[in-house]
Amino acid sequence: MLVVIALGGNALLRRSELASAETQRRNVQRAIQAVAEVARLHTVVVTHGNGPQVGLLALQAAAYTLVPPYPLDVLGAESEGMVGYWLEQELVNQLPGQPVATLLTQTLVEPDDPAFAKPTKFVGPTYTQEEAAQVARTRGWQIAQDGAGFRRVVPSPEPRDIVELSTIRLLVQHGVLVVCTGGGGIPVTRNTQGAFYGVEAVVDKDYASCLLATQLQADSLLLLTDVDGIYTAWGTPAARRLRCASPGQLQGYPFASGSMGPKVEAACRFVRTRGRPAAIGALEDAAAILRGAAGTLIMPGNQALGWYPCEH
Repeated sequence: MLVVIALGGNALLRRSELASAETQRRNVQRAIQAVAEVARLHTVVVTHGNGPQVGLLALQAAAYTLVPPYPLDVLGAESEGMVGYWLEQELVNQLPGQPVATLLTQTLVEPDDPAFAKPTKFVGPTYTQEEAAQVARTRGWQIAQDGAGFRRVVPSPEPRDIVELSTIRLLVQHGVLVVCTGGGGIPVTRNTQGAFYGVEAVVDKDYASCLLATQLQADSLLLLTDVDGIYTAWGTPAARRLRCASPGQLQGYPFASGSMGPKVEAACRFVRTRGRPAAIGALEDAAAILRGAAGTLIMPGNQALGWYPCEH
């Protein structure tokens, strides 16, 4: 079975943690323990988020004032290399004999995507309201509230194609475990002559992972994060965790646009397009989620909603 596993950026670097290399290496070791459990039984392609990492790189780039700050597509490429290196190294350590390759991946977007006029994608660290106001003034960044804090927001256009798809498919066919489409892939578009060029944006990792899984004709899509499933009425006393649902049933529930919303939409897109299951849950539960024993399973059809027992 071919499984695309998408690792959330916040699963690799938790909101309360400092973005040190050592912290992220330690988190990668934990993440790959879960991925390796699946990869021992199935063919796996790994994607990953980069929100915390690309935001940190943007701060570092802005601190060097002798040259203009590097654009987001370049920072996205840097984050693909950095996180991909950690993931690949740990995959090799935990899966001896398994060929592994990290592939720098470009994702095609449309230059007239309306997302460029309305930044919504969170990147970088969390600020207090006062810190956020200062950053907005000094760096000219757009800031939005993210939970109890504030973070930078950037454009997040829809992914239309995975440029290196044929290379990814070739590697998978030859038994290589591929790490690719990091951070949603490097956002690029084409000029009138058909040549690629980078754009100032960050592609949503979950949407890009859905597109990749669909184009690879994967059997399942796992979206792994720091939450153990999909909750309705999240953040309220009425919160309940879903065990299983169909895309149509999930349409009636609101989910946060900056966090769970894209994951639910990406999972539903995959199920509608492929007619195969997708699931959302905690990183450490990856194998159990694939078995249907943890997380939230999204299936085609209109079976009854399933709920976990109330935990309060």
